[in-house]
Amino acid sequence: MRFIPEIKEMAGVKHIQRFAIKAGIIKTASEIQGVVLKGVDSDYDWNYFSSNLVSGSVFTVTDTGRTNDVVISKKLSDMLALKTGDTFAMHFVQDPPRVRPFTISGIYETSLEEFDKIYVFCDIGHIRRLNGWDDTMVSGFEIFINKFNNLDIMTDRVQDAVGFQLFEDEARCKVTNIKTLYPQIFDWLNFQDINVVIIIILVLIVAGFNMISGLLILILEKTNMIGILKSLGSEDKAIRNVFLYQAAYLIGKGLFWGNLIGIGMALLQLKTGLISLDPASYYIKTVPINLELIHILLLNIGSMTGILIMLLVPSQLISRITPVKAIKYD
Repeated sequence: MRFIPEIKEMAGVKHIQRFAIKAGIIKTASEIQGVVLKGVDSDYDWNYFSSNLVSGSVFTVTDTGRTNDVVISKKLSDMLALKTGDTFAMHFVQDPPRVRPFTISGIYETSLEEFDKIYVFCDIGHIRRLNGWDDTMVSGFEIFINKFNNLDIMTDRVQDAVGFQLFEDEARCKVTNIKTLYPQIFDWLNFQDINVVIIIILVLIVAGFNMISGLLILILEKTNMIGILKSLGSEDKAIRNVFLYQAAYLIGKGLFWGNLIGIGMALLQLKTGLISLDPASYYIKTVPINLELIHILLLNIGSMTGILIMLLVPSQLISRITPVKAIKYD
């Protein structure tokens, strides 16, 4: 492919790998299941699947010959009652029909149900032979980028490089990205982001009202003191700052213990995965933890600033207190 070297040299492109796919039917002694056989080449990056293997290992693709080893998902292995080392037959509906025996070398689990119940990984040579392809023909290319936030930009750059090229068989190259292929996953993630914002706002509102009530109680308790300070010539602004400093101290104390408990629980979850989730609904097994210092600092600074701003209005009550009435106040 003429455009492959150009894409590899693009800034932000991490890796490119070839693949080929073909629908087939797995038939065992008691079960039958339709799947998609995904052929991978020697350039395939197994890092993700290696870290999600339940048992066995991934296979190695070489130029010297085809391997009959395959990697299937735990969901498929449970449905078909198969385990590592078992051999099964896969039937392909074509003219003429074909049958290929495969041996399971590894079982993976990604918790992405729609993915796990479909894909079986094999040597790309099998699909080329079944389709009558030569060694240069593939179904497509998978491109990995360094930063996910640049997905749309990189998609446009690759699109410009490919340019909807036509090949000798009049096939056309199509460029798409993971957001387009699996929109439901990203819609769900965006919904979770909205939930996070709503929860943070609600927590700040509750904390703000608690601090407002606490500040009003402090002002009422120190009414005599306020009257004395005013009679001695203190300005409302100076007295108000005293109470705001006291409120800031209380907020800081609360943030300290909140951070200590919160980060401690987050570390416990990160190390043990104590709180589990249903992969069918959440695509993951445990509650994920992202402990970034900048996020923690911004959350603390934002909380402190937001609550202090909310306290500016009730602190104006100090200006309404007159020295004569305040000194007599019991």
